[in-house]
Amino acid sequence: MGTRWTHPGPSLFVLLCYGQLLPWLRTVGDPSLDEFYNETQAMLFLQFYEQTAKVVLNQFVEATWNYVTNITKKNQEEMLHKEVERSQFMTYFGSRARLFPITRFQNPVVKRMLSKMLNIDKAALPKDELREYNKLLAYMETTYSMAQVCLDEGPCMSLEPELEEIMATSRDEKELLWAWQGWRDSVGRVLRPIFGRYVHLSNKVAQLNGYKDMGALWRSKYESDTLEQDLEQLYQELQPLYLNLHAYVRRALHRYYGPEVIDVRGPIPAHLLGNMWAQSWVNILDLVLPFPEKPPEDITRNMKGQHWKPKKMFEEAEKFFTSLGLLATPPDFWTKSMLERPTDGREVECQTSAWDFYNGNDFRIKKCTEVNTEDLLSIFHQMGHIQYFLQYRNLSILFRESASPAFGEAVGSMVTLSASSHKHLLNRGLLSHQHQDAEEEVNFLMGIALDKIAFIPFSYLVDVFRWKVFDGTVHKDIYNQEWWNLRLKYQGLCPPIPRTEDDFDPGAKFHISASVPYIRYFVSLVLQFQFHEALCKASGHTGPLHRCDIYNSKKAGKILGDVLKIGSSRPWPEVLKELTGQSKVSTEALMTYFKPLLNWLVTENVQKGDILGWPDFSCSFEERSTHTMAFLSLETETNGATFGQWLLLALSLTMLLMVMGLAFRLYILEKRSLNQDTMILSSLPYTYFLGMAMEPRHAARRQWVLLGICFILMLLSIGLTIRILTQTSWKPPWMRAEPWRSDY
Repeated sequence: MGTRWTHPGPSLFVLLCYGQLLPWLRTVGDPSLDEFYNETQAMLFLQFYEQTAKVVLNQFVEATWNYVTNITKKNQEEMLHKEVERSQFMTYFGSRARLFPITRFQNPVVKRMLSKMLNIDKAALPKDELREYNKLLAYMETTYSMAQVCLDEGPCMSLEPELEEIMATSRDEKELLWAWQGWRDSVGRVLRPIFGRYVHLSNKVAQLNGYKDMGALWRSKYESDTLEQDLEQLYQELQPLYLNLHAYVRRALHRYYGPEVIDVRGPIPAHLLGNMWAQSWVNILDLVLPFPEKPPEDITRNMKGQHWKPKKMFEEAEKFFTSLGLLATPPDFWTKSMLERPTDGREVECQTSAWDFYNGNDFRIKKCTEVNTEDLLSIFHQMGHIQYFLQYRNLSILFRESASPAFGEAVGSMVTLSASSHKHLLNRGLLSHQHQDAEEEVNFLMGIALDKIAFIPFSYLVDVFRWKVFDGTVHKDIYNQEWWNLRLKYQGLCPPIPRTEDDFDPGAKFHISASVPYIRYFVSLVLQFQFHEALCKASGHTGPLHRCDIYNSKKAGKILGDVLKIGSSRPWPEVLKELTGQSKVSTEALMTYFKPLLNWLVTENVQKGDILGWPDFSCSFEERSTHTMAFLSLETETNGATFGQWLLLALSLTMLLMVMGLAFRLYILEKRSLNQDTMILSSLPYTYFLGMAMEPRHAARRQWVLLGICFILMLLSIGLTIRILTQTSWKPPWMRAEPWRSDY
């Protein structure tokens, strides 16, 4: 994977840059500024960037991969080191790209490449703050990945697979609440104190790159001045479909759990929907099936009955893409990917992801695969990312990304629409029933809707929330309250128990802990149906859109492959038009796909008298009294801890006065005793010390010992008080010298 950089002094890429730039400078002579920064020189500059980027980015990705597949302190330090080198690289080339008069250039490719180099992201931060930001991000992501929820007497459970299995399969409301609350206590509460600092540094990154805040920087990836308005319009168009699904599911849950848990006019408790974040409801299909007498075949059971293994699931996805005439994955994919959770004791990050190592032949997936339907479709999705990487690998590194952040997600999700169709599953031997009648089709569409339609508002509100946080609309004192306000507004969900500002429930979602933009999933949710409809037409499919399977269609594959090869070298509306004939994102195909289900839902809800929405309801949310603080190893309210600190200080001062008084008294008594006649002194029978009779001199000595003990206790008390009251020396966990245990 290239030579590792271990020598002190300037980084290799700086030496490489200067080694290539110096001959260029010599040939230029002494030109005017316009001649020096002309379009020809810009193309040479971009060539130098390309050669250097391959080395720098490959080594950074390699180090990051090593860390997330083996979470140790050593691997974290190596990753952070490579992150610094990548930041230096981005700063170097980004600052020089700004010297070119881009707007005056004629070549659109050169203009687009230079423009992409201008945003250097977090590399714009000063060195110390960059180091802090990198450590903070690593701390947040690792906290999420390593979190566990422990039984009072029993084992501790990770999110994958134990807690997710509980949320998916349990129908015990109390057990679901235990898993739901435990996960948020283990992650959200830990991240709550530091999220404000993350927001501050993120906004500084954005401002140094010329944006108002980090939300604006994230939105800039879509190259649209009307993005927020366009997204709101898409949401409004899709809302009737979601509201009808919500009303129907609420009625079914009311029927199962009873009126003491579900109000048929109110929001749904967020822990009852089969998913830790209530973003997908497909795991409660058995509770909400429209026609329970005709249940769909259990694909997971069929897979296990046929002895499927994780590798076979990946091979099945590979067959789909090659059946379209698209590219097969390189051999290294199968040896270097992490397709299952390791059994050698390593701590790993199980969040599924696809990786491009920027050398044109190394592509990997990281996934802790379980043999079930959900993971099979997830694999199809991730293999869509890999196919995208393969198709655009010959482009400049600046263009080796999807046309927009949503395109890559849409490609993978579009493939799952074919892979989950009755026709495809029957063809691959995972179904035995040859045909679906009208009722079975409604059941089928309900299963897809519980995954896709239920996701609409969640995929939208995650970044609506963060944009409000970044622009200051949502202050840090109301993070959790605003999170649940948005979840009520858009999803019609409420927390199952009262929440406070000591909680930080947004942090219990990976993409928030890992600082990954989320609006791509909302846009891709709509785009995938546009892609699916266009490729189904190309394949010659006729009939309802939900029955289409493009497997084996070389014509559809040719259209898809040609679009993927473009990468981000052209604006995404142009790429969209090439694939679909439309240059705007449209909900029309999605509504067409679900039209049979929507018609059924409307009829069903009207017959049951269900209302759409949740009028006159609000989520139970405790007012934030204060944060708790540790006082003498006890967690107490801030006001109580402050009172205890001042009380301890007052007692310390009182003890100081008492010790000083006792010392003065002993001094006077001993001075008097030394001046008295020996006969008089000896005639004293005894004196008392702590209730015990003894000779006066012995009592005096013991009083001095007591004085010394009191003095030491007084010093300790004052020292403890000062330590509690003085907080300026405290360092956040991500900036401590030893933030991670070496035995991770």
